[in-house]
Amino acid sequence: MSVCRLRAVAAAVLLLTLAACAPLPLRTTPGTVGELAAQTAREQALAGVTRFTLDGRIGVSDGHDGGSGGFTWKQDGMALDFTVRAPITGRSFRLETGPDGACLQGLKPQPQCAADAESLLVAQLGWHLPLADLRAWAMGLRAPGSNAQLAFGSDGLPATLEQDGWHVEYRDWDRARSPAMPRAIFARKPPYSVRLYVEHWELP
Repeated sequence: MSVCRLRAVAAAVLLLTLAACAPLPLRTTPGTVGELAAQTAREQALAGVTRFTLDGRIGVSDGHDGGSGGFTWKQDGMALDFTVRAPITGRSFRLETGPDGACLQGLKPQPQCAADAESLLVAQLGWHLPLADLRAWAMGLRAPGSNAQLAFGSDGLPATLEQDGWHVEYRDWDRARSPAMPRAIFARKPPYSVRLYVEHWELP
């Protein structure tokens, strides 16, 4: 086989691979009165949840570089304990937040600390994670403090959410729970993107 033909075959394989990985467009509607009322009821039911644990996989990209791995997110009020396991950087790291700020352990011999978690992640990893909003989005809620636009899927659950310049897609829900909880959350604000695949929820 000629070199040109080999290159053509390789290019075709690459295009097919990328097409297979790309998520299909969601079919959404602005939401009926019933869907909006059901979402409001979900948000009211979960508004008082200040403690939860979720486990799964995370993927982060800035358009050029990124990483992925397993994660455990433990939330207790305003305190966050977020652990990411290799192979993102070849080792695990742990992010903890509290009244005095945030500290990141595992990437360097000494913990790296900053006034807030988001700036710490940008400085140490180049990750742009909207943690405050992501806490609400991971539960399928609109984050408080700013306007948000919802669109719904054929199942009556939120399919997309636009807030603070981020476009959030809900690709899968755990409907066995009451209320239903997201299992696949894709958020992007070009060039940044975050994908969460939740494998286990632990709620009070």
